[in-house]
Amino acid sequence: MDFTPELTTKDWNAEWMELQKARRAADSAHHWDERAKTYHKAVLPPSPYVAEFIADAHVRPGDSVFDMGCGTGAISIPLAAEGHDVLACDFSEGMLGVLREAAASLGVDVRTKLLGWADDWAACGIAPRSYDVACASRSIATANLKEALGKLSAVARRRCAVTLPVGSSPRADAAILSAIGLQPQLGRDYVYAFMILVEMGRRPEVRYIESTRHDTFCNEEDAYASLERMVEDACRTTVPADEKQHALQNLRMWLRENLVANPDAGKKNPFGETEEAFRLKEPRKVVWAHIAWDVK
Repeated sequence: MDFTPELTTKDWNAEWMELQKARRAADSAHHWDERAKTYHKAVLPPSPYVAEFIADAHVRPGDSVFDMGCGTGAISIPLAAEGHDVLACDFSEGMLGVLREAAASLGVDVRTKLLGWADDWAACGIAPRSYDVACASRSIATANLKEALGKLSAVARRRCAVTLPVGSSPRADAAILSAIGLQPQLGRDYVYAFMILVEMGRRPEVRYIESTRHDTFCNEEDAYASLERMVEDACRTTVPADEKQHALQNLRMWLRENLVANPDAGKKNPFGETEEAFRLKEPRKVVWAHIAWDVK
């Protein structure tokens, strides 16, 4: 399905829903269960991204926190380590399993719950106004954005916070895709979230968090397989098969120029994992829009 968002719509959620149909198949819990096996475990002290997210969310001493789409606990574990009562929710049992393992190793107490955006939260025991702060860090993956933002607002007593990518994302790196001859339609997801919140009568605040990704790989084939998934996502709906094949050939050549020996190979990264033998010449950069709003 070919769909070009105009960002001039009168119904922002309706356009968001059309955009999700055009992007790719909806994420499944099984997909993220498998991804969890390769994900970083949460660490203390938290990464610069996590520290900025928590600061911008205005989490106060003694606040309880509802963390939706918690993944492996990047937000939940640091907050719980500071003494907050945290409920970490995700629709992937694999992600929750990694979170629980990391929390136990760090001596941190985090409650977890298997929960998806599409679930009936009230029926799952999530009562209205049950947490001081409700957040979703890098985890807005839903066909109905207005409904998701409304659910977060309903859970929070005081404050909500989410992050969405600005242009490039972990799944779509504009610099790499352009270098191999593709012109991706980069998401402006944060614009939809902002406008929907305005329509809902909220006063969203926006700040930006810059983060870098230092991907490392065993060899060239490992790097190619990782970036091939990005090309497949970018080409899913609008790129002819021959053009995609040409982009994949270009990816091979691009890697020969941009995959270099990793001087930190064998060392432990900040997540406690061993660095692989190769890395990209330049780290990948992602900018996140941190959108927060008061519910009263």
